[in-house]
Amino acid sequence: MSQSLTVLFMPESAHGPTNQCIGLAKVLYDRGHKIVFAAERSWEGKLAPLGFVEALVDLAEPDPDATEEAAGQFWIDFINETAPEFRKPTIEQLRSFVQPTYQALIDGAKYVEPQLKATIAEHRPDVLVEDNVISFPALLTSGAPFVRIVSCNPLEVRGADIPPVFSGYAAADRSGWAEFLAEFDRTHHETWAAYDAWMQEQGAPPLPERDFVHTSEVANLYVFPEELDYVAARPLGPTWHRMDSSLRETDADFTLPAELANRPDGSALIYLSLGSLGSADIGLMQRLIDVLGTTEHRVLVSMGPRADEIRLADNMVGAPIVPQTNVLPLVDLVISHGGNNTTTESLHFGKPMIVLPLFWDQYDNAQRVDETGYGIRLSTYGFTDEELLGAVDRLLTDQTVRRRAAATGEAIRARNGLYVGANVIEQVGLAHLAP
Repeated sequence: MSQSLTVLFMPESAHGPTNQCIGLAKVLYDRGHKIVFAAERSWEGKLAPLGFVEALVDLAEPDPDATEEAAGQFWIDFINETAPEFRKPTIEQLRSFVQPTYQALIDGAKYVEPQLKATIAEHRPDVLVEDNVISFPALLTSGAPFVRIVSCNPLEVRGADIPPVFSGYAAADRSGWAEFLAEFDRTHHETWAAYDAWMQEQGAPPLPERDFVHTSEVANLYVFPEELDYVAARPLGPTWHRMDSSLRETDADFTLPAELANRPDGSALIYLSLGSLGSADIGLMQRLIDVLGTTEHRVLVSMGPRADEIRLADNMVGAPIVPQTNVLPLVDLVISHGGNNTTTESLHFGKPMIVLPLFWDQYDNAQRVDETGYGIRLSTYGFTDEELLGAVDRLLTDQTVRRRAAATGEAIRARNGLYVGANVIEQVGLAHLAP
């Protein structure tokens, strides 16, 4: 590399966006670039071993009594308090979950603004990379170019001919779209207008209507497979670049335990993961485990932060955290919450999915997987035992679905989305340095 860049990543603090940025950052680091992570402080000690600079930030006033256990307890409490909202129709969640979540993110953005300005002044990045659902003025006013990453479902980039984001509505049925958008405006406009005014007070451009995040003028990336994409109905401009998947190369090695490797003839290996948040819903996790425990199949379970409260069946092995990208190639079927990372990574390896969405864009991913024929969407809290077992049997025995998913996975791997994204970021930075 003739020139070494300083690249600053600002991911949302959730595991999905941060892990996605880690994958891109590792490629750039291996090319000789300096990587700075302005990540939330709970990532302390996890990024530096990869060679990255930890310029960590606080999104709220630090609790002097907080411990690592307390941080984990926060997410457990979050699920306990909000899980009842996930049983509601998505249009009702706009008021009870989506708007409060945006407000919490906005509060964090306002708190972190002076820290981000100081970090940018210290490290003087050549390109800034944001993977979040809201904008941060410091990233827009630094004088260096910024790259936006959409690592949620790309319905986040709105269009008149695609379903409203967060709805989980079918692409072929517009009957509820207008009502959903009207409810979004009713529940969100006041929050949006206040944030737009604050953004402009900090010197940032106005926010696009209905959106809490800006589109970059130079380069935007989104993580979603071509086979599931919406571009036929909502074309994107030349600044947009699709990463079909963004498979990080930093997960720990994984060897299949003997209990799972030595399976009876005719049995399959199933991976069950509801993500770092969904797995904290012990009632839902235990129900899925109990039903799957009646099958002849073997199940690998990502158990999450409350692993010690979960009772696995005899046909299962689990751990609080599973190196997902090294597990997925080994399994026959994925049962998940529909997080964007899990959805795109599963299809990257050509695995059919059963999706039980909980919140945010998980409904959109679940619907898209179902309507494009790569899996089955089930009612997360309303499924019957027979529905779950029937979906498992169908996706394990339908050879048309399995062959199609496998072929799609092969095509996605050939397109090498991780390197597509890294190349775009690198080109933006080099163009900024060019005389």
